[in-house]
Amino acid sequence: MAPDVYLIRLTDKNQNAYDLSHPEQFLSQRALQRRQRQSIELHINDLPVSQVYIDSLKKMGFEILNRSKWFNAVSVRTTNLLLLDKLLGVSFVKHIQQNKILKSAQVIRNKFELQTTPVLFDSSHFYGPSFSQIAIHKGNFLQSKGFRGQGLLIAVLDAGFYNARNMTGFDSLWMANRVILTRDFVKAGGDVFVADQHGSEVLSVIAATEPGWLEGTAPKASFLLLRSEDTSSEYPVEEFNWVAAAELADSLGVDIINTSLGYTTFDDPSLSHTYADMNGHTAISSIAAGIAASKGMIVVVSAGNEGNQPWKQISAPADADSVLTAGAIDINGFSAAFSSRGPTYDRRIKPDVVAVGNGTVVQLVNNAFARLNGTSFSAPIITGLTACLWQACPDKSNMEIIRAIQQYSSQYATPDSILGYGIPDFKYALYALNPLQQPGPGYINMYPNPFTSQFTMEFDAIPEGVVKVCIFDVSGRKLFEKQESVNKTFLNKIAINQLSSLSRGVYIVKIFSGSKTLEGKVLKL
Repeated sequence: MAPDVYLIRLTDKNQNAYDLSHPEQFLSQRALQRRQRQSIELHINDLPVSQVYIDSLKKMGFEILNRSKWFNAVSVRTTNLLLLDKLLGVSFVKHIQQNKILKSAQVIRNKFELQTTPVLFDSSHFYGPSFSQIAIHKGNFLQSKGFRGQGLLIAVLDAGFYNARNMTGFDSLWMANRVILTRDFVKAGGDVFVADQHGSEVLSVIAATEPGWLEGTAPKASFLLLRSEDTSSEYPVEEFNWVAAAELADSLGVDIINTSLGYTTFDDPSLSHTYADMNGHTAISSIAAGIAASKGMIVVVSAGNEGNQPWKQISAPADADSVLTAGAIDINGFSAAFSSRGPTYDRRIKPDVVAVGNGTVVQLVNNAFARLNGTSFSAPIITGLTACLWQACPDKSNMEIIRAIQQYSSQYATPDSILGYGIPDFKYALYALNPLQQPGPGYINMYPNPFTSQFTMEFDAIPEGVVKVCIFDVSGRKLFEKQESVNKTFLNKIAINQLSSLSRGVYIVKIFSGSKTLEGKVLKL
């Protein structure tokens, strides 16, 4: 198949067919509204590829595979080399590229990810064992406030969604008709539900609702399920498929693209990317990801699983500028050895952020639950929580959302090539983007509550910048005292540990400053 695939770049858009004064002819109302909200002007690359030119290529004998308005190009298949010679004299043909100009795609799946481990029930939350992978980002806080992705449209670009119609975690998704469209870019008219299972597993991290086992990061969002990767072959045509899928997502008004596909090496070394290509403007998928961002979408990309392999670095389109590249950690915040490293070849920070991709709770296509490994699963965690954040701050642009996620990550001040800016805190990102969501004066929150040996306190700003924390029993006897310097302008967080010696029971926690006292109760188990 793929050795007979060619990319034909065209000279112009034949603008007699479409023009930018009537964008409703080629962009949905939702896509236009996304641009309007973010003050994004229409561009000539929004115009469709000329149907006249496509029809001409068909008449010549070419099989049309996919088209790209952003690159003004068409992928075609033919075994007749004489047809290619004829193209040299066609006025609307600018350039012909053999498929080797494109690069091979690989599903970003750690080779050990299907080795399942027992999943334990967490009785304290309906999230079950998936609680940790959401709570590490304070995503449960967003969801507790009602932000669960409602109104957001997410496109999942993957290798297939085998049996997704029959997975119990998606029952509410199908009942509410929140799968807006499916499309197979590998096989025209193909059924995405009989292809690879990888996309189903990825989707479960975002969309599944299975109380006591798995709660997705944006379980109320709507979805496009787009197959762009052919796992039965290792030919380069998949990268152009990815471009076509991203363009469809744009035209239908998608807010966020999640992609767990990566482009690095090919079986034939002459077709492979090099690390020097990881500069954001060489791989066609990376260029397209940047264009998608320019249209107002947020593109979340898996970093790759090459950290302990010879390649080591991120893959395309994870190298693209203006996208959120997600590396992998475990639930304790430690980097996964397999998570691909940065920076980009031109020395930009990558990955941008990290999420749980080592031991992520996922629903399998047989309706069992397992902990799988791979940045394929850290990306959808970030995707879903980003949807919840954008839902809470609908007036913000895609880049404002991305910057807030980066800025309120654990090592924003000292980013590196392993964790990037670190572990995002979506609660603080929300407070920064939407001050109306900040708690009022006197706010204090303690968790976990009940606790066993330690707990963390969150409370509002203290003008003096110094506080004294005391713990009392119910009779008023002081058992603990600690002095801390705190933030004068934003929320504070203090960890209180080494409390295992306290007896079981209720305790009163007081925070004293020169101007006020905050008080709360905790239960020791």
